[in-house]
Amino acid sequence: MDTRHTAHTARPGAGHPGRPTALVCGAAGFIGSHLVARLRHEGFWVRGVDLEPPAPGSEANEFALGDLRDPGFARAVVDRPFDEVYQLAADMGGAGYIFTGANDAAILHNSALINLNVLDACRARSVSRIFYSSSACIYPARNQTDPNAPHCAEDSAYPADPDSDYGWEKLFSERLYLAYRRNHGIKTRIGRYHNIFGPGGAWQGGREKAPAALCRKVALAETGSAIEVWGDGQQTRSFLFIQDCLDATTRLMRSDCALPLNIGSQEMITINDLARLAIALSGKTLTITNISGPQGVRGRTSDNRLIGEVLGWSPAWTLRRGMEQTYGWIADRVAAQRHPTAA
Repeated sequence: MDTRHTAHTARPGAGHPGRPTALVCGAAGFIGSHLVARLRHEGFWVRGVDLEPPAPGSEANEFALGDLRDPGFARAVVDRPFDEVYQLAADMGGAGYIFTGANDAAILHNSALINLNVLDACRARSVSRIFYSSSACIYPARNQTDPNAPHCAEDSAYPADPDSDYGWEKLFSERLYLAYRRNHGIKTRIGRYHNIFGPGGAWQGGREKAPAALCRKVALAETGSAIEVWGDGQQTRSFLFIQDCLDATTRLMRSDCALPLNIGSQEMITINDLARLAIALSGKTLTITNISGPQGVRGRTSDNRLIGEVLGWSPAWTLRRGMEQTYGWIADRVAAQRHPTAA
């Protein structure tokens, strides 16, 4: 994670009179950039915040570039009682980043500081409502040993035993947000994300999630060759398309539910079958070679019973439909890298 501190690209303003205001932390990231666009479409005045600059075309009304690990910067960007604050900023990545153990200290340190600073800045400015993006990685490893029957209901989180320090940090931060709700009256909302994917996400560099990594490998492969899949490929996961994620996130934010809720899909698939799906979408003839590599728990999927009961929400996108969109987007970028437009 880049540790540089950069000042605002724009001085915090007064927003737009008469319009609701939102702050999105992690606005240059995959979910954050999509969320900014959604909020703007809903009529919000939006300030985006990130350590990295936004992609061209960012729809934020204002963008603050800087490091939320710095409490002074956090206080500067939370300069008013925003109607909605979405805290998505974190040090994170795919299995190759969070399960090797090599990045544990940075993950724990960076993400904990971000949450401590953002939440206390919101308390100081009397922000009444804040959403925190937690993770399915908080669930105990003991409940995810059977790839065909993982247990990830919300009330199974304790006794705690996440399979990674990334999961431990997320669980600590959940406790932090719940404590601020009890002690300071902030309406905290906690969503446990389960493998969000879609166009616009990281697809190379080591922090990409399984759908993007497999789409990239397939797009790069020549017909008749093989792509590599970490582990035996029988580990199972479910994946939620970005538009469904945004629907559930905003619905939870505006609800009266103070409990952590799963935000994910129950359409479980093995990683080998996910690779086969990407291959089928490509139209290529490819094989799969399973190799040693980080793979996390044996099985994980979202348990959507509680969010269905409380919010009446369920995913609208199938995995195949979401993968069609994602593969096409990544294949276009692979092609552009191979054949860049002449200057």
